[in-house]
Amino acid sequence: MLVLTRKTGQSIVIDGGIEITVLEVRGEQVRLGIAAPREIKVNRKELLAQIEAQAAAAAEAEAEATVATE
Repeated sequence: MLVLTRKTGQSIVIDGGIEITVLEVRGEQVRLGIAAPREIKVNRKELLAQIEAQAAAAAEAEAEATVATE
């Protein structure tokens, strides 16, 4: 893991196309702005985990339904 220190208003650039800017630091909360091409999906990690869990549950239910109909 790369660890960087940035101040409000400073940015980092990832792969030349994704820019992350520190907008505000308030106590233990940090507000980030993310500029990325539209084809790049940007999700919070906890939301991505929830989406993956729902997809896995749907796939499991579909597999069970397929077995039940055979």
